[in-house]
Amino acid sequence: MSASTGIPDRDPLPSYLAPVPKTIEDLGLRFAWLIVAINLAGTAFGFWYYSGQFATTAPVMWPWVPDSPMATLLVALAIAAWKLGHEQPWLTALAFFGNIILGLWTPYTLLVFSETYAAQTHPLMYQFLFWSHLAMVVQAYVLHRITDFPVWGVAAALAWYTSNLLVDYFVPIVGEPHHTILPVPRDEPMFLAADALGVVGAGEVTFTLLACFLALATRVKKCEAARPQGADG
Repeated sequence: MSASTGIPDRDPLPSYLAPVPKTIEDLGLRFAWLIVAINLAGTAFGFWYYSGQFATTAPVMWPWVPDSPMATLLVALAIAAWKLGHEQPWLTALAFFGNIILGLWTPYTLLVFSETYAAQTHPLMYQFLFWSHLAMVVQAYVLHRITDFPVWGVAAALAWYTSNLLVDYFVPIVGEPHHTILPVPRDEPMFLAADALGVVGAGEVTFTLLACFLALATRVKKCEAARPQGADG
């Protein structure tokens, strides 16, 4: 922890775990309350964006509907908790998972159905959705500065986002799958013999596994860095 800025020091992580330049990480942490405010504004917009889907979904399934706004809400809460001196590892892990998964899944989906979205979505909205979600990935990669990703915290995040996968693509429980409405029929043939639902589902499964790997790899590298030199076990 830097005594002059109150910002946690950066651990010596490999670039695939900490690809954001330290200067940008420091800037984000220094203006943490601004980042919280931006994410809360994004959350409000996201809940408005999903209002139509809320209206057609059973209330019991509402927690699984607004994936992206929930991810921005989680990162706002995680950063706010840290700023207030009460960082919650489970909350930070949830924020990390959500911002990696949804930050990648939305641009992936926009690219997979780019022709259809281009015809149905205003170009400015398309660009906003694409780049704002990639920004979620960037802020996720800064969270290693405020948490050690304990295994139990990662387990909590994995449990939640596994349940999200189940109700989105495999076991809807109530009604139909509750993922973001696709711009084409769910059974429309795509590529590699997969239908539209299978293609977006494969993407989310992949990004969930990626988030889990990154969180646990960060944990391992932090533990290795903290181990005294010459302690080979």
